[in-house]
Amino acid sequence: MKRMLFNATQQEELRVAIVDGQKLVDLDIESASREQRKSNIYKGVITRVEPSLEAVFVDYGADRHGFLPFKEIAKQYMVGDGGEFGRSKMATHLKVGHAMIVQVDKDERGNKGAALTTYLSLAGRYCVLMPNTAKGGGISRKITSAEDRSRLKEIAQELEVPEGMGVILRTAGASRTKTAVKRDFEYLLRLWETVRDLTLKSTAPKLVYEEGSLVKRSIRDLYNKDVSEVVVEGEDGYRNAKDFMRMLMPSHAKNVKQYRDTVPLFHKHHIEPQLDAMFSPPATPTKRAKSVPSSRTPSGFSR
Repeated sequence: MKRMLFNATQQEELRVAIVDGQKLVDLDIESASREQRKSNIYKGVITRVEPSLEAVFVDYGADRHGFLPFKEIAKQYMVGDGGEFGRSKMATHLKVGHAMIVQVDKDERGNKGAALTTYLSLAGRYCVLMPNTAKGGGISRKITSAEDRSRLKEIAQELEVPEGMGVILRTAGASRTKTAVKRDFEYLLRLWETVRDLTLKSTAPKLVYEEGSLVKRSIRDLYNKDVSEVVVEGEDGYRNAKDFMRMLMPSHAKNVKQYRDTVPLFHKHHIEPQLDAMFSPPATPTKRAKSVPSSRTPSGFSR
């Protein structure tokens, strides 16, 4: 059986390894200096309205304010007209100081701030929940099997999707049971309630959902029936992994264990030597000396 090992003892770097016995089969490293904000959700506040750009700038807590195009603003943020007016009047409805919940669509690039949207999406293992996109949803286009699409369509129709929301069934859900897909969908509904409650209680700017966490992504996307346990070295990392597993798959929370040995986790499982072998340059083969022809005539021969 495989194990998922997290080295979360250093604030500067988080490492996750999947081992089969003592053989390293997968590795991911996240550096604090390369913080990823894409897909994170924030409670932000409008700092500037630019009708000529058909956009507003939003302070969501980063060094640079995010860029939010009018077309990415959901109608529930508008007052009057019932949100119907498709965009020339939008600037009159958006005011500096107006708080809104936004998601990072594209991270900062060079001198450009992040591109934001108010059309939110929360990704689970088998589903993607869109809390404010009622007309969205369906089956991932990457699922090409007619049989799988038909089966997933039946499952989707049985999901009790609240009014005003949409859901997409991901490629990873193609071979999953109805129970597994439904459990993942219910997890996303609970997650959205948590995000919404935190948003209502928070003062902008405030991070209300972190998609970029390597701990969460690894458990969500890599944990499966072949992984017998998740072992975490580091108090904060362990707590994050435990809490996330409780929310994602409550019955599997017991498989998340805190590592307390004095020998570092990656040394204990012989990962460090394997990493050294992976990242060390290959040895340069020793060149054989070329033979130099002798200037002397071999014995028994005449010039």
